[in-house]
Amino acid sequence: MSLKQQITEDMKNAMRAKDKPLVGTLRLLNAEIKQVEVDTRSELNDADIIKIIGKMIKQRKDAAEQYDQAERPELAATERAESKILSEYLPQQLSTDEIQTLVEKIITQTGAQGMQDMGRVMGQLQSEIAGRADMGEVSAIVKSRLS
Repeated sequence: MSLKQQITEDMKNAMRAKDKPLVGTLRLLNAEIKQVEVDTRSELNDADIIKIIGKMIKQRKDAAEQYDQAERPELAATERAESKILSEYLPQQLSTDEIQTLVEKIITQTGAQGMQDMGRVMGQLQSEIAGRADMGEVSAIVKSRLS
């Protein structure tokens, strides 16, 4: 079953169970998927959907931080709950050690010497990691290794 079909089935089950937070979050996800499909005039595959989910999680984390700064804990909690629901559709996340191992492997393969090679390293890492890690964390590891 594709990720898109899984999301649709989970939304139907959440509707039957009257789980409003889950239904709302999955509706937002479905709407975003359909919007991208309409914009690109193509059917999205699982990798594209994972990118959309990653983007939505990042938006929710940023919004939660802003709500915390504005002293609105109830809205921050809602954003975090949505983020948690969305993260269930991502592949298993890599540990820091696994990320460091991948970074070392790519640096060796590309022959990267310093910060001028960071773009080349990050480009290859992005295709290998693809939704399995926060790219901000990956970038920090690459920077520390290349500098």
